[in-house]
Amino acid sequence: MSSDDPKTLNIGVLASGGGSNLQSIIDACETGEIPGRVVVVISNNSSAKALERAGRHGIDAVHLSNYHYPDDEELDQAIVEVLRNGGVELVCLAGYMKKRGPRLIKAFPNRILNIHPALLPRYGGKGMYGVRVHEAVLAAGDKVSGVSVHLVDELYDHGPIVAQREVPVLPDDTPETLAARVLKVEHEIYPEVIAGVARGDINLDDIVEKSRNQD
Repeated sequence: MSSDDPKTLNIGVLASGGGSNLQSIIDACETGEIPGRVVVVISNNSSAKALERAGRHGIDAVHLSNYHYPDDEELDQAIVEVLRNGGVELVCLAGYMKKRGPRLIKAFPNRILNIHPALLPRYGGKGMYGVRVHEAVLAAGDKVSGVSVHLVDELYDHGPIVAQREVPVLPDDTPETLAARVLKVEHEIYPEVIAGVARGDINLDDIVEKSRNQD
């Protein structure tokens, strides 16, 4: 995709909770910031507000979990089929709380993004999500936190970094006030990255190759 002739990018989003990052992506698509559209939202939580948000915008909303597929590989395959049937070209995890396996990753190589509320590799890994991340930042006495958008591999919060943005930690911050400040930046940087991918300004394959060369 060239930057002067953008193609409409079909986006699939996986979300488990409220879906505020999902909303920022939908809004950016509707305003034209992202030359693309969210075609399907998948959640492992049947009561997720993310599914309600999708429905309000006429987007296919699908609940898929281990309730339907006790075997994780079968669940991965079901998710892949829904994404492929929607013509999805980029998969975005937006507060999706269930680690997925190699079947999904292999089906969309270098095309699965995640957003994390810290400056990876700090404060990433299993169990580091939500308020726990901000509690850890404050406990360490860090002066700066931030947001990371990264490619997904088979480890928690481990794939190559696509973009990061710092967020100051204030002297009187609580986990909740820091979380709110970080979330605001999440809503800015995630659509910007997706727009860059859609326009061709961000080449995910190049990012992966550079990461391999550094290793």
